[in-house]
Amino acid sequence: MNRNKNAFTNGLRDGIPIALGYFAVAFSLGIVAKKAGLDPLQGFLSSLLNHASAGEYAEFTVILANAPYIEMAFVILVTNIRYLLMSCALSQKFDTDTSLIHRFLVGFGITDEIFGISIGRTGRLNPYYNYGAMAIALPSWAMGTAIGIVAGNVLPLSVVSALSVALYGMFIAIIIPASKTNKIVGGVVIVSFAASFAASRIPLFDRMSDSMKISLLTVIIAGLAAVLFPVKDEDTVPTEPDKEVAEHDA
Repeated sequence: MNRNKNAFTNGLRDGIPIALGYFAVAFSLGIVAKKAGLDPLQGFLSSLLNHASAGEYAEFTVILANAPYIEMAFVILVTNIRYLLMSCALSQKFDTDTSLIHRFLVGFGITDEIFGISIGRTGRLNPYYNYGAMAIALPSWAMGTAIGIVAGNVLPLSVVSALSVALYGMFIAIIIPASKTNKIVGGVVIVSFAASFAASRIPLFDRMSDSMKISLLTVIIAGLAAVLFPVKDEDTVPTEPDKEVAEHDA
């Protein structure tokens, strides 16, 4: 019980900067939702169930075009398909006896940033760590959209656009420490940046969505890294906070 509480508290702490970034980005997203005809409650529920800015933007665009539900479902599936890969990667960090309901709930709350802080944890991942991050980050995302619908048009467009930059800065802050600690991770990050930039410039990929490009590059780069630089099981050790709690419980 103490171990779960400790993991939840750590997730809550690490989720605070994510929540702040989410609120800023969702605020600007709320303006698009208002143009699509959504009221604050609808925007709140939309963001509470769909945790991706690109996915929601695609959703609101489809609504604005008055397209059928099946088209909306397909567009959101393609836009958010990268989260399937993230879920598979994150599932490898759980203990083998982790229940299906925990895996399902953690998978539901995966975002780029929550995945980043979760995969960066050493040792086995406690689902309650994700619950802590989700408890503060996801409501902030939903509230940002709702408030953006209500008050988004009050702010100048330049200010709203500037708010969106915060999320990218936060994501860089997540990956930089891991890159500095592990040279292999740092190399993979640099290769990923270069490959992503190249894919955005090569005409062959013009018809692919950004999410599809990310998913394709993730499979290729992560697959090569796994083959060339495999991680040994014995190298995985418990996180320091969890180790302290385990010793205390003993």
